[in-house]
Amino acid sequence: MTNTGPIAGRWTKTLAYFASFVALGLALAALGPTLPCLADLAGVSLSSLSTIFIARSGGYLAGAVTGGRLYDRIPGHVVLGTVIAVMALCLALVPFGRSLPLLALILFILGWGEGGVDVGGNTLLVWLYPCGLSPWMHALHFFFGVGALVSPLIVAYTMESHGSIASVYWLLAVLLLPISLVILIQPSPPIAEHAKDRTASLAGHRTSLLFIGGLLFAAAGAEIGFGSWIYTFAIRLQLTDALSAAVLTSTYWTAFTIGRLFGIPLSARLSPPAILLLCGAGCGTGVLSLWIRPDAALWAGTVVAGFAVGPMFASIVALAELTMPISGRSTGWFLVGSSAGAMSVPWIIGQFFETAGPQVTWVVILLDLCLGFGIYAIFEIRNRKITDLPGARR
Repeated sequence: MTNTGPIAGRWTKTLAYFASFVALGLALAALGPTLPCLADLAGVSLSSLSTIFIARSGGYLAGAVTGGRLYDRIPGHVVLGTVIAVMALCLALVPFGRSLPLLALILFILGWGEGGVDVGGNTLLVWLYPCGLSPWMHALHFFFGVGALVSPLIVAYTMESHGSIASVYWLLAVLLLPISLVILIQPSPPIAEHAKDRTASLAGHRTSLLFIGGLLFAAAGAEIGFGSWIYTFAIRLQLTDALSAAVLTSTYWTAFTIGRLFGIPLSARLSPPAILLLCGAGCGTGVLSLWIRPDAALWAGTVVAGFAVGPMFASIVALAELTMPISGRSTGWFLVGSSAGAMSVPWIIGQFFETAGPQVTWVVILLDLCLGFGIYAIFEIRNRKITDLPGARR
């Protein structure tokens, strides 16, 4: 692993990566509370609008794959700063998406930028902290939660003050630009030596890539599926008004962020697999309560599910770091799994939301979590059959 340089330089880079994940959270969490407005803007129903989840996550997938290769070849801050600038531009263009195809195209490019940020933040942080990574990884994803919890509040306040969806997305675009500039003016960390060997970086680890990608599929599917549909769920069942539903969405992301913050000290005491199992069980409990008693469990179930799902993503990435060397390319393939989950779970919910009723939201998310438990069980059974685990090539 390459030398990371002076401590002061490492701190400024660390803060830059944290800021990039704040930007990622701001952009990603804005979609859920603005779904009804976007449907009106494009002149389509909510079930038709759910196509934008496919477009955005398809772009995210493309950004993860292409971004992973770029980080292994080009100074990382050049790539990271550029893709955040692309995100800012796309956010500014969202109010001009007055047809479903145009809106889907804008969100596809936005997703491409988000995938590039996700790959960059995770990969560059791994290279920056070759030892003692886990707390830093949880901190990185905590700052994603910071952006995600603030975003619905920005949406609610701006809509209340200006009554315009354009004001929401233009404000978010303005907030992203300084982050892009701060990253671009800093020197990039050296590319890790193993990442430069493009033929060998994934050799022997393809099965692990598949399992990690599957776990990230389930984690991202639950996280984004819940965050994207809780607002519309509460409105459609008339459990709350529009402003309270926005606060409910922000409450979910607040609990999510606190969960990620709690994951920092927790990761110093428990292994990534232990954290992952605890979080999966907790998230399932919160979702199940919303399915059974949505009126009584609306706020409590949202808090429990958000808190529990928060540390899952970082725990899976930390688990991956224990089993294989991390490069931009491998991180890109990890995020192919997460983008597939973030794409398919909200889309499936959208396809049945109006025909089967809002409660289908929790059925889909529970099935997604069961899939994650199944993948993890197979992963662990396979690992136990490998006698020399630390040096084994998977």
